[in-house]
Amino acid sequence: MERKFKFSEDEFYHVYNRGTDKRLIFLDDDDRNYFQKLLYLSNSTKRIILRDLPSGASVYSIKREDTFVDIGAYTLMPNHFHLLLYEKNEGGISTFMGKLGTAYAMYFNKKYKRTGGLFEGSFKAVHADEDGYLEYLFSYIHLNLIKLIQKDWKIVGIKNLDEAHSCLDGYRYSSYGDYAGNVREEGLILNKESFPEYFLGAKDFKKLTDEWLEYG
Repeated sequence: MERKFKFSEDEFYHVYNRGTDKRLIFLDDDDRNYFQKLLYLSNSTKRIILRDLPSGASVYSIKREDTFVDIGAYTLMPNHFHLLLYEKNEGGISTFMGKLGTAYAMYFNKKYKRTGGLFEGSFKAVHADEDGYLEYLFSYIHLNLIKLIQKDWKIVGIKNLDEAHSCLDGYRYSSYGDYAGNVREEGLILNKESFPEYFLGAKDFKKLTDEWLEYG
């Protein structure tokens, strides 16, 4: 489906895509780890060749030049992913998503010996043009994971808040931990400076996410 808007500089967008025919696109932790690395590597105007990386060096030690977008939040689900992006320069989101999708599809098809498109068409995007909606998306993207332990939580409410917290705290393949105060190299995927202040403080972040968990 063709988007009915053009990306505008200095604006925020919820960007997402899922596997074709709703197929799984992350089959194990190696897949999720690779996609995380691509979130970092694809967001660079510098051409990066992984085989040139010194043995034992972390991908996140690579010095990027200018980035195409600022990434504010992300979550990887079994058959789809969510990103919260800031359009820094004209064409930034489209270029970044093109690099990301192509690189991951090539990796996935080679690993699992398959051919054809991996994703359900081009990526989808929604313009977050109001601060209240942006704040909602910030929580929604992180709390999407709760569907894995309770699909109906938004309808009937959280049945076990401790279990929900454990799910969120223990999942490495989202930016939740980076806002909850965990220090890890994957935190370099994020570019927080372009986002509102409520994205920054761990205490405020947990309060905000708990409010959404408790009230749906």
